[in-house]
Amino acid sequence: MKIIAKTFAGLEELLAKELEKIGAQNIEQGIRMVSFTGDKAMLYRANFCLRTAVKILMPICEFKAKDADEVYNEVMKIDWSKYMDNDSTFVVDAVVFSEEFRHSRFAAYRVKDAIADYFREKTGKRPNVGISNPDIRINLHIAEDLVTISLDSSGESLHHRGYRVGTVTAPLNEVLAAGMIMLTGWDGNSDFIDPMCGSGTILIEAALIARNIYPGVFRKEFAFERWKDFDPDLFDEIYNDDSQEREFNHKIYGYDINRRAVAIAQENVKSAGVGSFVEVSQQDIRDMEQPQQPAIIVTNPPYGERITSEDILGLYGDIGRTLKHSFVGNDAWILSYHEECFSRIGFRPSTRIILYNGALECEFRKYQVFEGKLKERREEGMDIKTSEDRQRNLKFKGHKRENDSTKEQDDDAIKEEPRLNRHNFKWGDRSADYRPDNDSHYFKSRPFDKKTSERKPKGDRKEWHKEKPKESPRKPKLRFDSEGRPIKD
Repeated sequence: MKIIAKTFAGLEELLAKELEKIGAQNIEQGIRMVSFTGDKAMLYRANFCLRTAVKILMPICEFKAKDADEVYNEVMKIDWSKYMDNDSTFVVDAVVFSEEFRHSRFAAYRVKDAIADYFREKTGKRPNVGISNPDIRINLHIAEDLVTISLDSSGESLHHRGYRVGTVTAPLNEVLAAGMIMLTGWDGNSDFIDPMCGSGTILIEAALIARNIYPGVFRKEFAFERWKDFDPDLFDEIYNDDSQEREFNHKIYGYDINRRAVAIAQENVKSAGVGSFVEVSQQDIRDMEQPQQPAIIVTNPPYGERITSEDILGLYGDIGRTLKHSFVGNDAWILSYHEECFSRIGFRPSTRIILYNGALECEFRKYQVFEGKLKERREEGMDIKTSEDRQRNLKFKGHKRENDSTKEQDDDAIKEEPRLNRHNFKWGDRSADYRPDNDSHYFKSRPFDKKTSERKPKGDRKEWHKEKPKESPRKPKLRFDSEGRPIKD
């Protein structure tokens, strides 16, 4: 059967490699998804084992439709008794990229109505919709006139691992954290450091990767466990198989300047059962000392939403100085958002990868820290970029700058490679760009201006000021006499 694993933009290749390792067949990468084929055991295994997947969907029907009524008629033809009964509760989630279907909720309502009417005709009783904890989750995907109906086998997003008992402001998504670590190539072959660990997400994901512990081991439930054909013995066999786990002979260190964050990270580490090789303590990044053993840094510093711009730029300057004086001979990977922050680090990255942290289009940069100057090391024959770094950099597309010198170039690029939007999105379509026009998925980053947060108008600023309308003079307030008549001045 065909199965679809959904993920974040930039992690598709990692997800495909994961699927290959667990034995999936006919693997094809798409946009924020990877399709593959497998049996029921593979469906269970994908939910339980994959670190970079957020949902596992099983398509049950695909057809073409031009309006919601056609969708209703086609959904009525599905034999829903194979998947649920009239005592089941269900919910329909919709993702729509179409000119014909402008309202995703209405399309979802028509699917709901069709399922309810199907059972009313067959049994005289209709199933109920359950928003909070339904027995069956149905996924509706519409790309132009192509409609796909799938069963959601995961339920709650797979980034909800189940080990988190406490959190801080704006915690890093677990799937993104795992993807970041996997992009570095680290698999437990050295010490690991996150000097600004927050609630410890990167630390715990690193520990699971180092020991090769599957992330599903912490989950209380998957949606497929409520399906009519659920095989508990098969799932128990997958759940209890720990033959892939391995020893980890290094250490993982986490630091944070915030005492409360350290306490929360320690509790999360304890909850995940990795406290024997993960150490978390309070420390300012400026106090970091040179590691005695080879190590790697992977970290997600603040971007400026929680502290002032003066502090944020100073923080990135401290990061650069710490790397220069206390991390020589090692690699550091940093995820951030503002170019001005990156520039304060003071190193030239050898690798740049676009990743999305929520709606923010961020960059994940690799810094190789060495003694002396880059020019001198190159003269000595040192090559700071590996072949893998070069391949990644060929794929890298930085932020487009909105100025006159690049406008013509950007227009040409748009003609050659159309942006992904709700008009041309299609699962598996690699010709479209990663960034949809929908602001919930993407918005273009702008240069960080510490002087003002106001957005500058397009075009010539002087001309804009000339054209700006003058404020109308303030109108005098009316006064009234004792009988309520207006008084003329």
